[in-house]
Amino acid sequence: MADNILEARGLSKAFRGFMAVQDVDLSIERGSIHALIGPNGAGKTTCFNLLTKFLQPSAGRIVFEGRDITELKPADVARRGMVRSFQISAVFGHMSALENVRVALARSRGGNFDFWRSERALSVFNDRAHELLYDVGLSDSVDVPAAELSYGRKRALEIATTLALDPKLMLLDEPTAGMTESDVARIVALIRQIRSGRTILMVEHNLSVVSGLSDRITVLARGRVLAEGDYASVSADEAVITAYLGSEHADA
Repeated sequence: MADNILEARGLSKAFRGFMAVQDVDLSIERGSIHALIGPNGAGKTTCFNLLTKFLQPSAGRIVFEGRDITELKPADVARRGMVRSFQISAVFGHMSALENVRVALARSRGGNFDFWRSERALSVFNDRAHELLYDVGLSDSVDVPAAELSYGRKRALEIATTLALDPKLMLLDEPTAGMTESDVARIVALIRQIRSGRTILMVEHNLSVVSGLSDRITVLARGRVLAEGDYASVSADEAVITAYLGSEHADA
């Protein structure tokens, strides 16, 4: 049997009678990269928000590492090791890349976002912060204010702050959205690099990114699971092709 780190069963969400997500079953295998895709209006963002507890389901249950988290709040889920990228307000423009990661590391050790802590108190996180910035390709931007980073490099910094929380399951919400081709390539390489020993669930529009990264893909359409499998099988599925018809298979 697969070692599933996250499972959802019968997950549903209604908004004033409209079923945005209906009876979704989802299993995320530990150590895998799992993509959640679908045409516009498919319900993938709602599903993502349900899994990360930013929305409470109308029905169904969510189990993380064998424990029911259906009723928990986002902060409680994050403390258990399921961390959504950008969940901690990610980056602060007036702070350097190093300072951003140090704050995230302080939070991961049980502290709060106390920006008036002394430089000396935060300096204990310097070595680990430098390691994380190296991991995401930002060693040359340690002292650069986050607001001055390019869009792609800012997203890399956001991933570094997420990694600082040492997640068991990392959830990436459209990690390459709005990026140039070179930035997309950089983020794809970064995700490949950080996946070792980690589980990643991502919502992603770019199907070339999905095909190159994902071990398993779940396709949603009209709030329901339309297909699931590896890229080869879902891309050849007639129902998936029909769902994407007219969008040239590029608007996931």
